[in-house]
Amino acid sequence: MTDGTRPDHAKPDSTPDPTGTRSLEGRVALVAGATRGAGRAIARQLGRAGAVVYCTGRSTAQKPSDYGRPETIEETAELITGAGGTAHAVVVDHLDVEAVRALVARIDSEQGRLDILVNDIGGEAYVQFETRLWEYDLDAGRRLFDTALLTHLNTSHSALGLLTRNPGGLVVEVTDGTRAYNASHYRETVFLDLAKTGVDRLAFAEGHELAAHGGTAVSVSPGWLRSEMMLDHFGVTEQDWRQAAEANRGRTDTVPPYEFVISETPEMLARGIAALAADPNRAAWNTRSTSSFELATHYALTDVDGSRPDSWSFITAMEDTPVERIDVDDYR
Repeated sequence: MTDGTRPDHAKPDSTPDPTGTRSLEGRVALVAGATRGAGRAIARQLGRAGAVVYCTGRSTAQKPSDYGRPETIEETAELITGAGGTAHAVVVDHLDVEAVRALVARIDSEQGRLDILVNDIGGEAYVQFETRLWEYDLDAGRRLFDTALLTHLNTSHSALGLLTRNPGGLVVEVTDGTRAYNASHYRETVFLDLAKTGVDRLAFAEGHELAAHGGTAVSVSPGWLRSEMMLDHFGVTEQDWRQAAEANRGRTDTVPPYEFVISETPEMLARGIAALAADPNRAAWNTRSTSSFELATHYALTDVDGSRPDSWSFITAMEDTPVERIDVDDYR
């Protein structure tokens, strides 16, 4: 945080499992990209629900992240174990295929199974907004594409053999934007557009191959994520962000913008994914694209403050109506 304190997301969590007491007991999960944000929240929620969670990332106390952030993969595992769960922090660069294979071999050796794979690695550190393809730094663009999509492909290629050993496996590809939204909206740069739509298509393709083995693959998008990075970017905290955003209604040159009132914590997405993993009828979601809002609605869940923001509908409404004329309460 801007004042040097840890955000609420990083405090020990005693929230009960909203999907039912220890609903994922006996399951083994791999969350790729669990250092911060959505990945950390998903890992914590799966651990809270009873799953053994392998948390991977590259940010450690000895080696800081590309983002210059303080969070580490060890801290994520400690948050899970501190709340009574079981977690293993494993430092893995998911662009290194041999390292990913070694990770999967370790899970097989220690657990003999893999039930849930969550691919949540992104490449936002390499986004050059408002930059045309022919002016984009090609090395940065390729790095974005590799980290945001190739990491997912590498991990699935290495892990799906173990995941399909038992029927009922679940693969969650975390992306940005639902299939319907991305189909009609350009995502600001060619590299970002290809990466985010590619992750969704990967889930669609994986689902077709997993179906014959009793598995399910789905792509999931959060809404406007009120992550540690986003809070810091706007210079607010989890305690004062709403007041700051609402104070900027009708203003265009201040942060956080008023639209930030429709943001959500990573917990809403995490709760929905845990509920999906515990659902005996999860195969009905196979090959689909969904959102944190749709999962929360379907499984009767909310964000930590009791709200259920519908960010993508809100963003779409803003395209036709000035934000000052939109009743925000209709979307939260």
